[in-house]
Amino acid sequence: MRHDAIIIGGSFAGLSAATYIARARRRVAVIDARAPRNRFAAHSHGFLAQDGSEPRAILAPARAQLAAYAEVSLVEATAIDASPIEGGFAVTLGDGRVLEASKLVLAFGVADTLPTLPGLAERWGRTVLHCPYCHGYEFAGRRLGVLQTASHSAHQAMLISEWGPTTLFLDGGDMPDPDTRDALAGRGVAIETRSVARLLGEVDAPLDIVFEDGGHDSVAALFIAAPWRLSSDLADRLGCAVENGPLGPVIRTDEMKMTSVPGVYAAGDIARAPHSVTWAASDGVTAGVAVHRSLAFG
Repeated sequence: MRHDAIIIGGSFAGLSAATYIARARRRVAVIDARAPRNRFAAHSHGFLAQDGSEPRAILAPARAQLAAYAEVSLVEATAIDASPIEGGFAVTLGDGRVLEASKLVLAFGVADTLPTLPGLAERWGRTVLHCPYCHGYEFAGRRLGVLQTASHSAHQAMLISEWGPTTLFLDGGDMPDPDTRDALAGRGVAIETRSVARLLGEVDAPLDIVFEDGGHDSVAALFIAAPWRLSSDLADRLGCAVENGPLGPVIRTDEMKMTSVPGVYAAGDIARAPHSVTWAASDGVTAGVAVHRSLAFG
């Protein structure tokens, strides 16, 4: 069966787009590899009426509600290729199946590239974090840290200080310039210059930061600016324009989430910065409405 739209990605952006297309009585397939970016987080915060919920616990009923629409096909698979065909697009799945549709919505998300610091990866989304608006409140008033991983880590430390006393760990990197040091001091941010060797302690407990010289320090949570990459190469395969975001690539879209390729839309973290569940869902709604109007009016 040819679909009106195929959505590649079944997390917050993709499911939101699919819901609006289905409610417009159009046939839509959602291809979902079931690997959302925030699967490492114990809880999601800031999403209306779901504050503190486990991310998969939010997605599960959303997926079930979407499946109730007769116009919807949920396909658990990985899309490995996409190309234009007459009147639309063909999407090839990892198992060899090929689906066709008039429109595409890319919502496959991004993947974070974490520092290779021992002990960091297993704490990602728990006590090693990237977004204070998503996770800062739970650690408010306790000692916090920012590990220097990007040019704007000093600015991140100034922001994190809104939630608690903060130390910027330079990890052996260069000392900030005098103006930045003054700004950090004005926000009460301390600077630690020593190189970090590893993180120790229970995964959900305060972090024991071990330095290369054998010294130790402790924080309740450590924030980092982790670079991201697109979780799929389909945007490149389709010829969509991609721009440099603050920490990784961003697919260029217009105000209705259409990419530089007519008929291909992009929503969620791949098509914006900054990122959050709420923004992803909102962008999905925009893309879903735009897809339907394009189908209706050409």
